[in-house]
Amino acid sequence: MNKDLTTGKPSTVLWRFCLPLFGSIIFQQLYNMADSFVAGKFIGNNALASVGNSYEITLIFIAFAFGGNIGCSIIVSQLFGAKQYKELKTAVYTAVIASGVLCAALMLFGGLFCEQLLLLINTPDILLADSKLYLDIYLLSLPFVFYYNAATGIFSALGDSKTPFLFLACSSIANIAMDILFVAVFKMGVAGVAWATLICQGISCILAMFFVFARLRKIKTQGKISKFSWPMLKRIAIVAIPSILQQSFVSVGNIIIQGIINGFGPAVIAGSSAAIKLNSMVLTSITTLGNGISNFTAQNLGAQKYDRIHAGFKAGLRLVWLICLPLVLLYFFAGRYLVYLFLDSPVGDAIQTGTLFLQIVSPFYLIISAKLMADGVLRGVGSMKQFVISTFADLTLRVLLAAVLSATPIGSAGIWMAWPSGWLIATVLSLLFYKTTIHKKLVLQ
Repeated sequence: MNKDLTTGKPSTVLWRFCLPLFGSIIFQQLYNMADSFVAGKFIGNNALASVGNSYEITLIFIAFAFGGNIGCSIIVSQLFGAKQYKELKTAVYTAVIASGVLCAALMLFGGLFCEQLLLLINTPDILLADSKLYLDIYLLSLPFVFYYNAATGIFSALGDSKTPFLFLACSSIANIAMDILFVAVFKMGVAGVAWATLICQGISCILAMFFVFARLRKIKTQGKISKFSWPMLKRIAIVAIPSILQQSFVSVGNIIIQGIINGFGPAVIAGSSAAIKLNSMVLTSITTLGNGISNFTAQNLGAQKYDRIHAGFKAGLRLVWLICLPLVLLYFFAGRYLVYLFLDSPVGDAIQTGTLFLQIVSPFYLIISAKLMADGVLRGVGSMKQFVISTFADLTLRVLLAAVLSATPIGSAGIWMAWPSGWLIATVLSLLFYKTTIHKKLVLQ
């Protein structure tokens, strides 16, 4: 059901909209973590390391899908808030066509260069074959990744966060079951993990797109709807391209860091893979809540209800801190047990690596969450340059410190220390941009 985010008490409206988004991303992360869990438990630590090693490269492709999602979602939100329904449908059709072209280009790139990327990040010989196999199958699922992201972005733009939640809940449960079936029963190894993910993503994508177009048919418009518009594509691209660049910067930075991690051997790769999956669950959850702030901001910008935007930011900050605090305590004090869920042995370098990562990084979730909420508002009002600058500062500092500190006697622990350092700088920048750019643009006191 479509939901107008421009009426009602901002905090109540935002919380009701964002909580299903949070539930959706938890299932999305369970979906992703199932691969690592099954690989580590039913195949072995080298399989876990292979999946984790490949995961950093898949993030390059996800960056494009996510950026396209943001571009479409923000513009559709603005048009929905302004009640420009004819233009809204044109924006959706244009985004769908553009996504298909971009996806085809990325599949070609991946088919040609994935092995070279794996070699570039110093993938150990013992992991290379399984890492490439996982990536080859993942590339086949890329159209599903793109169109599922597009569908969820459109639902969110229309104020509907519940429908994506239901799709993801069912898909994630099915993915876990199929992972175990293909690996534990059919003995398909790393390929079984990849095929299970592809099948579940495909089913979710097809259903999501079906419901998107059914929802669009219910929105009444007059006259012929243009199925593609260059001006609309440009409008979407103005938001999407900086988002893609931001995500790509992060992905490339993560690949560089993965190359540094790979120099410490399979045990450290396995332990960090498990911990990074857990870390990504938190960061992706917060980012998704930031996307909810973006939709809320964009709808109210379209409706010219500027005072609600600042109220939405404060409500989003309270919500995200409420969610982060128990996760910080869980990761810091029980991180060892969480990492063990992915490993086939409770002792050794892998478990020590993952535990140390979580203890160093988790206390800073409360800081990075403030940045991601501010970024959500910046995206919603179209201040993309400032959004990219703060992210690039975080990434640059994190990569440099990871390279420098890992070469000292503290070894791999130096890589994990680079995370909070980058977050601190980026958070300060994002909050300054929020205070100056947003308050000036929206005439807030």
